[in-house]
Amino acid sequence: MTHRISQQEMGFCFGSISKFTTFTILVVFLVSSFSFTSTDAYDSLDPTGNITIKWDVISWTPDGYVAVVTMFNFQQYRHIQAPGWTLGWTWAKKEVIWAMMGAQTTEQGDCSKFKGNIPHCCKKDPTVVDLLPGTPYNQQIANCCKGGVINSWVQDPDNAASSFQVSVGAAGTTNKTVRVPKNFTLRAPGPGYTCGPAKIVKPTKYVTQDGRRVTQAMMTWNVTCTYSQFLAQKTPTCCVSLSSFYNDTIVPCPTCTCGCQNNKTQPGSCVNPESPYLQSVVAGANKNSYAPLVQCTSHMCPIRVHWHVKLNYKDYWRVKVTITNFNYRMNYTQWNLVVQHPNLDNLTQIFSFKYKPLTPYASINDTAMLWGVKFYNDFLNQAGPLGNVQSELLFRKDASTFTFEKGWAFPRRIYFNGDNCVMPPPDAYPYLPNTSPQPDIPLLTLVSTLLLSLAFSYAYA
Repeated sequence: MTHRISQQEMGFCFGSISKFTTFTILVVFLVSSFSFTSTDAYDSLDPTGNITIKWDVISWTPDGYVAVVTMFNFQQYRHIQAPGWTLGWTWAKKEVIWAMMGAQTTEQGDCSKFKGNIPHCCKKDPTVVDLLPGTPYNQQIANCCKGGVINSWVQDPDNAASSFQVSVGAAGTTNKTVRVPKNFTLRAPGPGYTCGPAKIVKPTKYVTQDGRRVTQAMMTWNVTCTYSQFLAQKTPTCCVSLSSFYNDTIVPCPTCTCGCQNNKTQPGSCVNPESPYLQSVVAGANKNSYAPLVQCTSHMCPIRVHWHVKLNYKDYWRVKVTITNFNYRMNYTQWNLVVQHPNLDNLTQIFSFKYKPLTPYASINDTAMLWGVKFYNDFLNQAGPLGNVQSELLFRKDASTFTFEKGWAFPRRIYFNGDNCVMPPPDAYPYLPNTSPQPDIPLLTLVSTLLLSLAFSYAYA
């Protein structure tokens, strides 16, 4: 978030140099504070959400150890989608990776000093990726081989973890000689996560299937990674449009929300859906790229969420929600929406979506997570005639709060796959027919009127 400060706020109206200097220092402090908070990874809707990397040393080897590394997605609604996670770190000493199961490093590095057995990876800073589905069973372990996709904790807790096994050599062989790796990085699939240092914790305990025996790891350390949308991307990835039954106005996504059409300086920045060469463009070069290839629109966003206030009953009111995919390169699996609205505590029925209330503020129930029904609409197809999913929500009216005035019926905030979507400006919301919008008075007109009134005052003084 960029905090813009006017000249008046910055103190240019101050006559005293000392006052101006003091005020400038205060402004600099405020700007630095805003800069810090904009990149902070705290999520007010999921304050305890994180990805925890647990590293369990399960056995010792002649020159090191064997460990099972598991990533737990403890985020309620944010998941890791294709092309999946990439995990990196820096070894504390001169460790090498002899072998891996369930994952692999992207580079082997320089292993020329080894004779006979060649390590899987000799890099000081290895980068690890998950194996793909269909990997032979002798290369798999539990919770591996999903192409790096990890679902969110609320939406699919059975698939909210990913694991791999690594055999480390040239390392310590006891709890006192092992050194934990440093500088962990997590890309999922792009930047966005910031990882803290590894912390040694109590060894993990394992219970056998019959429940009669408990074993434990030789050594365990945890790494916690938190997400920040400001680090993940510089521009928004989704926007919201609005409409209602009581007004013919359809409020579109703000122009250039996710960028502007610029085919002169950036040819191919978008695709015209009416082009006769549409299929050749989509299937052309970089077809395996995950960079968005969006349909040409005024907003240029890969995803648009439309909120339509559909019907008004005596005791209830009804909303239709439509999610449209404008990205020709992306099928969104296990998508989800997070919606903030004051009437969600009176949500009576939802059609064709799943629903779970999120209560980040304890007793206040104004946040809900919505996602598709498995094998029905949990798959959001790429741009085209089938590239949308929709559902309807039925709310019970609360006489003390319900109103259609002043945009109350529209959401306060919407997230798609964890990314904050851009809302239209509040003064553009559809208004009730019996209330007329305030006319926009240009600033120049106000200034001219003020000058004329002053001139007349002096003339007749």
